[in-house]
Parts: sequence; C-alpha cells; structure tokens
Amino acid sequence: MQSLTMNQTALSQPSHWHQTNQPNTNSFTTKNPIQFLRFRNTNHQNLQLRFAVNPSSQVPPVVVVGSANADIYVEIDRLPKEGETISAKSGQTLAGGKGANQASCGAKLSHPTYFVGQVGNDAHGNLLANALRDGGVRLDYLTVVPSAPTGHAVVMLQSSGQNSIVIVGGTNMSCWPQTLPPQHLEVVSSAGIVLLQREIPDFVNVQVAKAARNAGVPVIFDAGGFDAPIPQELLDFVDIFSPNESELARLTGLPTESFEDITQAAVKCHKLGVKQVLVKLGSKGSALFIEGEEPIQQPAIFAKTVIDTTGAGDTFTAAFAVALVEGKSKKECLRFAAAAASLCVQVKGAIPSMPDRKSVLELLNHH
Repeated sequence: MQSLTMNQTALSQPSHWHQTNQPNTNSFTTKNPIQFLRFRNTNHQNLQLRFAVNPSSQVPPVVVVGSANADIYVEIDRLPKEGETISAKSGQTLAGGKGANQASCGAKLSHPTYFVGQVGNDAHGNLLANALRDGGVRLDYLTVVPSAPTGHAVVMLQSSGQNSIVIVGGTNMSCWPQTLPPQHLEVVSSAGIVLLQREIPDFVNVQVAKAARNAGVPVIFDAGGFDAPIPQELLDFVDIFSPNESELARLTGLPTESFEDITQAAVKCHKLGVKQVLVKLGSKGSALFIEGEEPIQQPAIFAKTVIDTTGAGDTFTAAFAVALVEGKSKKECLRFAAAAASLCVQVKGAIPSMPDRKSVLELLNHH
C-alpha cells in the first residue's frame, strides 16, 4: 500500500455545547440534512469577484472535524540554543488548534460552520469553547472529555513574526470513539464541504472522509499536524490535499525550491490518487494543481506589517473552502483566501486574528 511519508518533523441558529460524562458517548441532537452544492466549472479568464456581504442563510455549512488547542504564547527575540534558558518578553494563552482555527475563520467569514472535536473538562477547554462560541461557530458536536486534558501548544513567537510550535495532543489525540457517533457522520454528510487536518487520529479522519465521499461532499485535507505517514486509505477519499511548501517537500521527499520543483511534487501527489493539490507558498502566494490542467497561481497579497503568522495557513484553507462552497471559481477562491491570510498575519494569535467577511471584501476591492 502506498503512502505519503514525512522524513521528520451573527449566525441565525444558536450554538449548543454539550458535556458528556463518558468519553466515548454523547447525546447530541441529529440535524436535518442540508442540500450540498457541487463544484461548478468556470472559465478562469476575465474574472470579477462577486461575493455577497451577507451570504444566503440557505447555503450548506462548512463542517470542520479536527483539533482545538490552547496556544500558550511566549514572545522571544530568538529561539534558545540547546541547554540555554532565555527570558520571554511576554506570555499569554489564546484559543487555537488547526481545526478550531479553520472553524473560527469560516464562521467569521459569515458562513454557517460546525466544529466537531474534543476538549477536556478544564480551564483550557472552557477557553476554547467560549472563543469558538463567541466567534459564531456552532458547537452542537463539541464533546467534553473528563478523562484527558485539553490539547495545548507552546508557540515561540520571534520578533521577526516567525514562530516555532510544540504541540501536546491531549483530547485531540486520545479518547476518540473507535466508531464515530451517527450524529457526527450525519452532519458531515449534510455539509457543503468538510475540512480535515493532521492533529487528530488518522482513523477519525478516514471515517469522516469516507462518510463525506459517500454523500458526495468534497473534502479538503490540510497536511499540517503531526509527523507520520498518511494512509492511502485516507488519501483515497480526499478531494483537495493542501500542504504548505515545507510540508510538501517532506511528504514527497522532493525539493520545492522552484515552481518547477513544486509542480513535480504535486504530480507525485496526483500519482497517489489526489486529483487536486492546493499548495500554500507563504510570501510567494499559492497554487492549485488540478490533474490534467494548467496550475492556477495566486500571488500573495502583502500585509502592511507582519505581526504573527500563526493561523495564516488555516485562514487561507478555510477561506478557500468558504468561497468554494459558495460556488466561486477556483481562481476566485485563491484570491479570496489570499486576502484573508493577508489580514490574519497583521494580528497576534490564531483565532483572534481571523478576519471578518467585510474586511476581506474591502481589501479585495482596494487591491
């Protein structure tokens, strides 16, 4: 069996948050199925962006299945050397995690968004639930697990705006039921699009991706997260695979120094059955590689000041998904996502930095 391997490393409906006494059970209410939208073919020439400021309440939701972390920030001038102790200029704890980030971004972009995930019965869990709820994310499928701590991450933020992160999995990686509850799979099946990442167990992602495929719902799989081979069983059910530049290099074992290199790495992903590869290239923009078609490139929309790059990739992925489920062309989706990511890096934190829809549209109108 083939696999990609790493070598290292205000919404109309209220949100509801349910606590369970057992980690493998829940009593969530089943949602009514919602008609999903299929991708549409669009000519990428002479495009004009036409995004509604207030999208229809009848659009199918974004469903994010993934991680929720408390991000413990420390601001430092540089990374410590081995055996060295340095002083941080400041420290604080903010809500984050790739899944929670993407869900928050979808909701802040005024698209109905559900988050399926787990937190512990602790202060970090309360922090995350409150942040998600306050951001408009629908928490009908958030499970509180009493037997494990909430996942958290230590984010070492350097003065340059770059960051290094150490993750503690907690409830993101433990206490998931071996078979997901029917309610979770039903909300996936009624979604307009599903977002997955690599900060929860593979077997959870596989079940979700399979349920989405069976219902005709597209899946975007973000490559960010823990360092391990990606099962072919998961790749078989992914519609769009989305690594950043360094992840693509590690996953394929190929260089990504030039656009030609990146293209060859994307072709390797195609050979493993992934028809679309969405590559995030930081300051160099982004590119979508669709098997059998010419790549679609999008330059970065540069920020006036880069404060913190944490969450920029998640913002990009979620914004792309929102535009896609709203029926925009792939080129329009890339541009919308680039604008959202540009705004994200101008604010400290992950969830706190997610831009609202009005801000993204204003940036696009002036760029």
